[in-house]
Amino acid sequence: MAGTGSKSAAQNGFQSTANYIVSNELALAVNAAVTLQKPLLIKGEPGTGKTRLAEELAAALDTNLLRWHIKSTTKAQQGLYEYDAVSRLRDSQLGSEKVHDISNYIKPGKLWLAFSAEKRPVLLIDEIDKADIEFPNDLLHELDQMEFHVYETGEQIKAKQRPIVIITSNNEKELPDAFLRRCFFHYIRFPDAETLAAIVAVHFPNIQKQLLATALEVFFDLRQVPNLKKKPSTSELLDWLKLLLAEDISPSDLTKSDGGLMPMFGALLKNEQDVELIEKLAFMSRRGAR
Repeated sequence: MAGTGSKSAAQNGFQSTANYIVSNELALAVNAAVTLQKPLLIKGEPGTGKTRLAEELAAALDTNLLRWHIKSTTKAQQGLYEYDAVSRLRDSQLGSEKVHDISNYIKPGKLWLAFSAEKRPVLLIDEIDKADIEFPNDLLHELDQMEFHVYETGEQIKAKQRPIVIITSNNEKELPDAFLRRCFFHYIRFPDAETLAAIVAVHFPNIQKQLLATALEVFFDLRQVPNLKKKPSTSELLDWLKLLLAEDISPSDLTKSDGGLMPMFGALLKNEQDVELIEKLAFMSRRGAR
């Protein structure tokens, strides 16, 4: 995020820059969460920039970004620390002096790193809905109190300052009410044509206006097709435009079709069901036009 430093972010709040476009509603949500010192829970379609938001916020504040990417097997304890009992047992069998200090086998997690940071960091808990349903509840105390106990060493880890916590969700499963109460919530609506054009201009400042207008028309028409299994996202639009520019495809080429499919359709359509659906709709449209 060039041209934006911590001073401007602190004085004016988080906002769009030359390299990153956010809606007014999202900027207000970020600033409200920072003011309230609550985690910001961001939901929205995949590809709408939820993860990028944390990256740009950290850049705007000139601070570190700690990423905790959640998987289906992730446990809340891993965010605090992990105790490597197997390594300690092995070292004990080998007669290593390390075994006398149990802290040698304690690996700090992302929350521990965030709590111990000298400068207030941004902590990204990415795709929290992928974890077990109990995962959010298991983090309630730590996110509320900003401290936790290390049982193996007897330490009490307290945050030096409250990190800015960004939590993303693709809405794959419902989150517990007790967890939701502790967050400031924002749903990223899919950008309108004007906002998308501004986002595209950041990535492709020299794109021809007619090509962009035609591409956006095709893109939004595609998103409005009923029963589409996966609607193309902002990131997929950018990939598609990059290919159009690389292949020097003209606006008129976009209105032509190969069996009902737009050029470079593989950047927008991600499964065979959607490809077949678009081909079928194009075939029916051609028959109706006869």
